[in-house]
Amino acid sequence: MNISVENLTVEYPSGEYVIRPLDSLDLEVATGELVLLLGASGSGKTTLLSVLAAILKPTAGSVRVGDVDVTSLHGAGLRDYRRRSVGIVFQAFNLVPSLTARENVEIPLRLTRGRGRRVRERATELLEAVDLGDRARHRPGDLSGGQQQRVAIARALAHDPPLVLADEPTAHLDYVQVEGVLRLLRRLAEPGRAVVVATHDERMLPLADRVIELSPRASTASKAPEQTILRAGETVFEQGEAGELVYIVDDGEIEIVRERKDGSLVRMAAVETGEYFGELAPMFGLRRSATARAVRPTTVTGYTLRDFRARVNAPDADLIAGDGTPPP
Repeated sequence: MNISVENLTVEYPSGEYVIRPLDSLDLEVATGELVLLLGASGSGKTTLLSVLAAILKPTAGSVRVGDVDVTSLHGAGLRDYRRRSVGIVFQAFNLVPSLTARENVEIPLRLTRGRGRRVRERATELLEAVDLGDRARHRPGDLSGGQQQRVAIARALAHDPPLVLADEPTAHLDYVQVEGVLRLLRRLAEPGRAVVVATHDERMLPLADRVIELSPRASTASKAPEQTILRAGETVFEQGEAGELVYIVDDGEIEIVRERKDGSLVRMAAVETGEYFGELAPMFGLRRSATARAVRPTTVTGYTLRDFRARVNAPDADLIAGDGTPPP
């Protein structure tokens, strides 16, 4: 059962502005794949998992899991998808502390199968599959962090879902505990099931079939500067785009504008000859938080972060930041 994401956009208001953690995202995940979502905080990793889990409805675009259009589900169809087609592994385990490991795994089973021997047997079988058969009667407080996460994984597999989503599954684990969880997540990705993991943990990289970068990595490369001549109204970059270059205004004027939630634009700053702008995105691996466009005919030069730092630190540099503050 393959997963197809097309033109996915999620936006929400933040004060008077619009935030788009996901903007026109396309993604294909094949059955049997372990896919990692990497990116800085705010890059949309958890947002994408929430859309795949049908917890969050996107602003635009579609998500298909097999033959099911997830973004159009409602009522009984939505409830059935959440129960049977997707399993979620949470960062903080989310186990009920008063219940045993087996009882925690039984929770989703009781929603569809009631109580009884078959439910207990299925829960025991799942705990044995994650190598915790001998801990079935232990409560979360008596288990290590790695064991608690394995209980959470067993619970996510209760209905043998074709899609497993894990949000920072190793965040609360020490170096020793994480090894077993990593091996288990790799084992889950098999024909008939796809696993999508949002993580900062680069120890997972060798295990993945594919890595999706939701925010650009700061480049340490050096390359020739890129000079651009703009007419009035033309943009250097758009809000929400990946950012790789820092720009210096050689001649003219750039205005920095940001979109409000009502669709209007507000002018944040003016950048004139000899000033620079756009440094935060490549520096921190973020997407552009605003749009930069020419007020009048303007020439700008784009530098990689490495080359820009060399330029700023040169003895004869007289650059200032576009907001009027001294350069870092």
